Amino acid sequence: MAANQGGRTRRRLSTEERREQLLSVGARLFSENPYDDVWIEQVAEIAGVSRGLLYHYFPTKRDFFAAVVERESVRMLRMTAAVPGVPVREQLAAGLDVFLAYVEEHAHGFRAFHRADAAGDQAVRRVYQRSLAAQERQILAALEADPELGRAAGQRPDLRIAVRGWLAFTTAVCLEWLRGAELSREQVRDLCARALLGVVAP
Repeated sequence: MAANQGGRTRRRLSTEERREQLLSVGARLFSENPYDDVWIEQVAEIAGVSRGLLYHYFPTKRDFFAAVVERESVRMLRMTAAVPGVPVREQLAAGLDVFLAYVEEHAHGFRAFHRADAAGDQAVRRVYQRSLAAQERQILAALEADPELGRAAGQRPDLRIAVRGWLAFTTAVCLEWLRGAELSREQVRDLCARALLGVVAP
């Protein structure tokens, strides 16, 4: 139902729309601030809802952060999805550019995500594991569909482990880059691209 305040009509948000609004606010705040500097009260104020309503959707701050990370992980998978029929070598640089731009823009959230996983937080660990598994499946599917690498990829039982190792390598490189390593985004991109091609090359 819509409410009229001062001549403006405000539509009541559905449950899904409200949840999406809160996650959007969270994504912005966690990208701009360290985890410990983001307060639930601040999220509620920006979204124009009560703190109680926010806790209705997300019982704890960790649950909220985990949901933000999961939403962003799904978004990143869509942004970096392979184009069918185009060789992986041709798509790799563009996909890494998108990923590294995201990492740079959401540096606080990226670091907090990996710190929380290392600390053993179960809610974030589950999201982390699902995110890695989804990335792994997406990369393997792209390799297996690749006109150049596909046949060899389908015959390599070690490829899944190799891709998993590459994801860990890329994460470590990105964290070092964010700490101030003297590398440009293009240099980081090329380093990660060479590493993956070295792993998967027949």
